[in-house]
Amino acid sequence: MAKLREVVVIDAVRSPIGKSGWKGMEKGGQLCQASAQELMANTLRGLLDRVHAKSPKFDEREIEDVIIGCLSQIGEQGSNLGRIASLLAGIPKEAAGCTVNQYCNAGLKAIHIGAHEIMVGEADIVVCGGVELMSHYGMGSDIQVALQANYPVRLSPRVKEVALAVPQGLCAEMISEEYGHTREELERFGLWSMQKAVQAERNGWYADHIVPFEFTWDGVTRRVEKDEGLRPRAVEDPEGYLADSMKLPTPFKENGRVSAGSSSRIVDGAAAVILMSAEKAEELELEPLCRIASCAVAGGEPVPMLLAPIPAVRKALKRAGKTIDEMDIIEPNEAFASPLLVFADELGYDRFDPRINPTGGAIALGHPIGASGVLYFGEMVHHLKRIKGRAGVQMLCGGGGLGIATVVEAV
Repeated sequence: MAKLREVVVIDAVRSPIGKSGWKGMEKGGQLCQASAQELMANTLRGLLDRVHAKSPKFDEREIEDVIIGCLSQIGEQGSNLGRIASLLAGIPKEAAGCTVNQYCNAGLKAIHIGAHEIMVGEADIVVCGGVELMSHYGMGSDIQVALQANYPVRLSPRVKEVALAVPQGLCAEMISEEYGHTREELERFGLWSMQKAVQAERNGWYADHIVPFEFTWDGVTRRVEKDEGLRPRAVEDPEGYLADSMKLPTPFKENGRVSAGSSSRIVDGAAAVILMSAEKAEELELEPLCRIASCAVAGGEPVPMLLAPIPAVRKALKRAGKTIDEMDIIEPNEAFASPLLVFADELGYDRFDPRINPTGGAIALGHPIGASGVLYFGEMVHHLKRIKGRAGVQMLCGGGGLGIATVVEAV
């Protein structure tokens, strides 16, 4: 059997994040009137321009595949968005393109697929990304079209229970109740996420890899350069911020524990990374950010969902020959605070370990479903390089009881 090739990460970028207009476009944020196709294409173009600047030897004709994660493949996010965005970005037509849906795992799954293509020798260069315009398409929009039209959608009773009756927020409530989390514990975790994100922005860590986006709507051209919705008060008046968070409603359960302060924000955004074989990177004289050490996926209970990252991380660490103590960064997706407290307890690190999401997470920045795996992968690998760390692990939960994880190592 041929030896698997080493896969390295050359660069990672993302768009600015915008507040979603899912409750009405008049309430939407800075990207709500954009096109998912154009946002993804702009992010891809920004990524490739950065690689050109680093290596005049880089030739886009050597890109084998463009793999994009997206949950709601409907409207302008449908019809193989990966291929459409690739062509719009000016990537040569010879590069293939596909779109991946593994719910919230989609973006990181796109990276896994690209890494596997390189590992087995099917490609030397693969571009991976993710996008979600949640202003346009809420979670489950694709299947809702069929349900609303009364088409014969084949849902088993268990899937129907998950998809229609037990939303993720209610699952977060169920987890908090089972594990005895207090409302204050959850809100403090949310505060901590916001504090880290505000500090990361002030440090210029986000600006280092954000690709500005310019678009025209109704004759007005807008240029978007920074994330929307970060709250400096979390740093300047943390106790006041916490007190206000404790007063927020608990929409998933009357007198519950899960509020907007401990839940991921609904946002619009895109992200992209470029992977290469170690040999190709050396040939092009490109310095990698890190190498991909292992990948893993896992399934878990559909109700309550959100805990499948635990077995996924255990698999990924075992395959990499690493332990959680050897990780310099632990990057769990902050869908809700409650599962993250369980991840810490079950995987053996402190709930407020400074290694957790050091540049902030989805409670602060947001969770643009198909993009999140790529977005926070990028945050992890840039910060790993920044701190001269040795290794990091990323994990995401997904709808229906899915989990995914990746271990990266310094090169």
